[in-house]
Amino acid sequence: MLSSTAHHADVVIVGAGIAGLSAAHQLISAGIKVSVLEAAPEVGGRMATEEIDGFRLDRIGQLLNTSYPELRRTKGLADVVLRPFSPGVLVHSGGRLQRTGEVVRRSGEPGGARWGSPHALRGVGGAFTVARALASAPRPLDQARLGASLARLAATPVERLLARPERPTAGSLCARGVPVRTLHGFLRPLLSALLCDPALTTSSRCADLALRGFARGRLCVPEGGAAALPRQLAAALPPGTVHTGIRVTDASINRVVTEEYGELGCRALVLATGARAAAELLPGLRVPSFHPVTVLHHTAPEAPLADPALVLDGDRSGPVSHTAVMSEVDPSRAPTDRVLISSTVLGTPPPQLDRAVRAHLATLYGTPTADWELLAVHHDPEAVPAMPPPHDPRRPVRLLSGLYVCGDHRDTSTVQGALFSGRRAADAILRDFGVQQGYEEAAALSAVA
Repeated sequence: MLSSTAHHADVVIVGAGIAGLSAAHQLISAGIKVSVLEAAPEVGGRMATEEIDGFRLDRIGQLLNTSYPELRRTKGLADVVLRPFSPGVLVHSGGRLQRTGEVVRRSGEPGGARWGSPHALRGVGGAFTVARALASAPRPLDQARLGASLARLAATPVERLLARPERPTAGSLCARGVPVRTLHGFLRPLLSALLCDPALTTSSRCADLALRGFARGRLCVPEGGAAALPRQLAAALPPGTVHTGIRVTDASINRVVTEEYGELGCRALVLATGARAAAELLPGLRVPSFHPVTVLHHTAPEAPLADPALVLDGDRSGPVSHTAVMSEVDPSRAPTDRVLISSTVLGTPPPQLDRAVRAHLATLYGTPTADWELLAVHHDPEAVPAMPPPHDPRRPVRLLSGLYVCGDHRDTSTVQGALFSGRRAADAILRDFGVQQGYEEAAALSAVA
């Protein structure tokens, strides 16, 4: 039942993904009455986790990074635990796995339980540890050049990255000052995984931001599955703020119409749905193209790799972009003494998908996969909004006074981008309400990566 406060909210937010929930937190903290309406039976949108026989299986499996500022700034995420992958990545090339980008913990660095590991990095200092560790890997000169390039990116202010010439990432790789074999054997597969873009059509500025984050932090996942983030955000809001199972059919500045409860009034409206759903409620909004993502979850008699590492295919010899023994990264995702292997296919999945993926995984892990059990396949043709050049990572969230839109399609196509777009929308509302002064642009830029 819809609470009475929902009928008298200052702001109605349509969509209970992490962008809308982030906006709700900022507004409520400023004393604004908020009602969040979600059509689905649960919060989270694309950050969904399916539970099957004690396994927790992400539907998209988008990678996070401990360097994302909004993971620390958003009050509702204070209790979320992030489980980092082991430092760097494992790249399969030439028939063997090689660790690249390993980061050694700096002396005296605190390890907080929130990050789920004592090795989480904070600040630029870790990037230079990346450079030193890279220099000790195979082909030392090549790795040292790569490490120097990453260190420079980590130390470069975001506004300078966003001022660089912009072109598709694939066409900009040769300008990064690293050997061709490093470029194709490491940078290309890493960026494909980070951007969910196998053809690397993404803006080179967004690729720079992704690499900057990689150099400054650690790739990670939320403990308990991707849905842990939106669930924690929703749980930290006042009771009665979020209402699920309510479909909005029409929306304007001062009202929404729902299938279940008719018309609800408000002073301002925020569309925090996906891009296509937002355009259906507000014709004229641009709908971007998308990167399809398919995630396959397997269980095996024993772990093929006793390492919480992200595995990339440097040879690009099969359909799998990246894979990990997720029960090693986050034990809560599998029942005790069970193994969970999660693998991501980018783009259009091939025919006989499971057979093709098993064959590729047998190569990547160096072990037979015939006795692995397929737990689930999740395919989303609109998993990640594309960011081809020219891409504005700060698309306006204020359409006019009283009407706002947020989501990763208004920012960068990452968890950081979705959270920060919600913060930007809330800030615009507070300025229009005359409640508080907006954030300075420099502060906004500093939170992009």
